[in-house]
Amino acid sequence: MIHLHYIDDALLVAEKPAGLLSVPGRSEENQDCVVARLQALYPDALTVHRLDQVTSGLLLHARGKAMQAALSMQFEQRQVSKRYEAVVQGLLEADAGEVDLPLIVDWPNRPKQMVDHERGKPALTRWQVLARDAQAQRTRVALEPVTGRSHQLRLHMASLGHPIVGDVLYDAAPAQRVHLHACALGFTHPVTGAALAFESAAPF
Repeated sequence: MIHLHYIDDALLVAEKPAGLLSVPGRSEENQDCVVARLQALYPDALTVHRLDQVTSGLLLHARGKAMQAALSMQFEQRQVSKRYEAVVQGLLEADAGEVDLPLIVDWPNRPKQMVDHERGKPALTRWQVLARDAQAQRTRVALEPVTGRSHQLRLHMASLGHPIVGDVLYDAAPAQRVHLHACALGFTHPVTGAALAFESAAPF
């Protein structure tokens, strides 16, 4: 059962569990996903944006094609505020910073992404330290993706030498899960124009 933070005639905000796909996978075995579970209850639910399978947290869905177009436009025009929380390996020295590295899919190793200064698409991530755990040699950070590239937060943190805990795809040590959670989402209601903001506490 997918937990809903909000629902009305225009949209719904769901809590995606780690390990579940946002949308159906390529193979027939991979049809279980957030949008399929939502459509079982709300047949008009449509995907607006995605979270990686390993990521948990807030996921926005539209109800019907018109609402999907309106909400997708907000994402394209960067009018949606998104914040993630992550725990990374090692202790970050600075308290805040940004990573500005262009990304492209690493075809032989897809879905892995890589930095490519010639062909990559621009990608910008802002980060801020929330807490340092010297004993565990880990740092809890708030992440704000200014752009929305695939695996952006994961690769950008790894590029600093601090991969997200559990993210073996980007050379982190194995853990029970990847410590990445979509904890805040803010956007404008496509019908009423009201500012909506949602928060979800990190489960790690």
